[in-house]
Amino acid sequence: MGNLLLYLHPKNKKSVVRIIGTYECKVDAKGRLLFPSAFRTQLASEIKAGFVIKRSVFQKCLELYPMSEWNIESTRINKLNRFRKKNVDFIRKFMAGVKTIELDNAGRLLIPKNLINFSEIKKEIVLASVVNKIEIWDKEEYEKVVYYDAEDLADLAEEVMGDFEIE
Repeated sequence: MGNLLLYLHPKNKKSVVRIIGTYECKVDAKGRLLFPSAFRTQLASEIKAGFVIKRSVFQKCLELYPMSEWNIESTRINKLNRFRKKNVDFIRKFMAGVKTIELDNAGRLLIPKNLINFSEIKKEIVLASVVNKIEIWDKEEYEKVVYYDAEDLADLAEEVMGDFEIE
């Protein structure tokens, strides 16, 4: 299916995972989901190290980081000056609910109850790649968020990417 793409960042020489795909899954009563085989294939070299799952900062979804990506992200967060109250407040909120998780022998992930409650996940979910991590959404909420008017997307693309310079 998909391939794991590794990109060597020119400035820090750290590999960065690139994940591709969007998959619909079901969560059982215990909060377990069968991790899509396409993601297992793409992340084969990352699975043994495990994942970090956390609340999204901007949306009512969860973010699943391969451990290598979490290490890069947490290193960035750790550089914040902790003698600034806003930084400490941000770190506390950013780290709220963060958990390490692993695939079980059946290829399932167990989403902690507090994170299921935060994201209002019911039974049907969507796992959507967002470059180097995977968002986990309640299916109904995901469909609301990704619905767009073509003109609105064009305006957003121009605003976000219009002045983007390729290095």
